[in-house]
Amino acid sequence: MITTTIFPGRYVQGAGAALKLGGEMARFGKKGYLICDPFVYDNILPRYSKKIGEEVKIKTERFEGECSDEEISRLTRAATDAGCEFIAGIGGGKTLDTAKAVAHSVEKPVIIVPTLASTDAPCSALSVIYTPKGEFKRYLFLPRNPELVLVDTEIIAEAPARFLRCGIGDALATWFEADSCRRTVAPNMTGYPGSMTAMALARLCYDTLFEYGEAAMVSAEAHVVTPAFEHVVEASILLSGLGFESGGLAASHAIHNGLTVLKETHHLFHGEKVAFGVLATLFLTDRPADIIDDVYSLCLAVGLPVTFEELGLKNPSDEDLLRVGEASCAEGETIHNEAGEITPKAVVAALRAADGEGRRRKKLKN
Repeated sequence: MITTTIFPGRYVQGAGAALKLGGEMARFGKKGYLICDPFVYDNILPRYSKKIGEEVKIKTERFEGECSDEEISRLTRAATDAGCEFIAGIGGGKTLDTAKAVAHSVEKPVIIVPTLASTDAPCSALSVIYTPKGEFKRYLFLPRNPELVLVDTEIIAEAPARFLRCGIGDALATWFEADSCRRTVAPNMTGYPGSMTAMALARLCYDTLFEYGEAAMVSAEAHVVTPAFEHVVEASILLSGLGFESGGLAASHAIHNGLTVLKETHHLFHGEKVAFGVLATLFLTDRPADIIDDVYSLCLAVGLPVTFEELGLKNPSDEDLLRVGEASCAEGETIHNEAGEITPKAVVAALRAADGEGRRRKKLKN
């Protein structure tokens, strides 16, 4: 059996790593096109632009908010006009996904600099495309991973703690989905089954979250870099990225995609919806009681949503949840990598069970 495992070209992480960005960029050319979100443009980039400018010439563009086909086309035209040798993206997940898509369009190397540890998007050869209104549209599979991913944990620590919490939520799905794909010999994001290495990395991701997650959140709340914080940032960005891409996706991310059809969830970040997708998956795939207990305990400890109310859904109707179920089970969705046939009604039942268990545990906690 042929298996595949894919990686970014280079991964750099640590406090102060952004000071090395110009030198890292220079390995790909002397002229680059930089896409960054407005907050980064105004508050973070000015600290490093002079240092970067000592090594390379950069044309900077603001990201407009959604990783949509329309935004990718706009930036592709601008990058082409700039005559760049490489594309760089600095910001959150949607900014980085857009940079990867633009680099693919102009056939140039891409450098990824996450300012948040909120998703596992940075390392992947994948962009998630949304509509301009923020609804999931499709996956864009790219021919290669980023040439460089550079993570400055001092910058990551400056962000509100909610972002690391979301990274934990996204990474929480990695081992469950890779394990489901292993059981059914389902393909990973390359179209082949995942390797033993991918499964081991996915499990290391899971174990790291449980060992260091709470301590990392304490550090995030204090905006300081500690060893626990470094471990969980690495798990959220690198291990989760390698684990999902080379291990495979399954129900949890499909349920996330389903939840996006309800506008009440649009205020949530990716990892918050994925985390609830994990809780629903526990019931959908009949996971044992001890695992259910462990996952709920972690979610409650770090503040991830465990009820409909925390998702912004107050007494959702069966009709609304069925819409979620139908979108989760759409043709081509990763939920079909689970064992057996998964139906929209089964997803609805799992969502209601996840909410019920969450409400029960919150009542006991209080």
